[in-house]
Amino acid sequence: MVCGGFACSKNALCALNVVYMLVGLLLIGVAAWGKGLGLVSSIHIIGGVIAVGVFLLLIAVAGLVGAVNHHQVLLFFYMIILGLVFIFQFGISCSCLAINRSKQTDVINASWWVMSNKTRDELERSFDCCGLFNLTTLYQQDYAFCTAICKSRSSTCQMCGEKFLKHSDEALKILGGVGLFFSFTEVLGVWLAMRFRNQKDPRANPSAFL
Repeated sequence: MVCGGFACSKNALCALNVVYMLVGLLLIGVAAWGKGLGLVSSIHIIGGVIAVGVFLLLIAVAGLVGAVNHHQVLLFFYMIILGLVFIFQFGISCSCLAINRSKQTDVINASWWVMSNKTRDELERSFDCCGLFNLTTLYQQDYAFCTAICKSRSSTCQMCGEKFLKHSDEALKILGGVGLFFSFTEVLGVWLAMRFRNQKDPRANPSAFL
């Protein structure tokens, strides 16, 4: 049997869906890490990435079942949905990479001032920082009530905004890069599913082995 045969297409499609499952878990994990900062929770793109990760995980399971059982209907819907996931994931990934530090700063700044004092205090202690971005009156008020450990070790603490920017920038770059790279493999998945769906199962035609 040549590499382009039924068994080869089946194994390739199964392997690709296992990769999709891992990518889905990776997207969910990194997005949850970024959202866990608290400040980036208002960036709707993070929620979009989590949705893509969950959806990709589910469609990968469906594709794996369809490939193992050579289920025609399941493979058909797999191709349609995977094509839609490609379009959505491609757009989300480009959006992640397109958000510059200025936009991130605006989002973090807006989120910081709508937080409760308790949430700010928890973030300052967690990241060992005080205040947000600058030495304005608001920053000085924040610094005065800051309870981070760094305040007892030094006369000045690193601003929280700098640390938040670093983490959010890393999360968005990872999400955008991984999502963009693997979005193109989804085109391969659609092609493999279409090819495999049109192939005949040799088990249903024993003479094919002769």
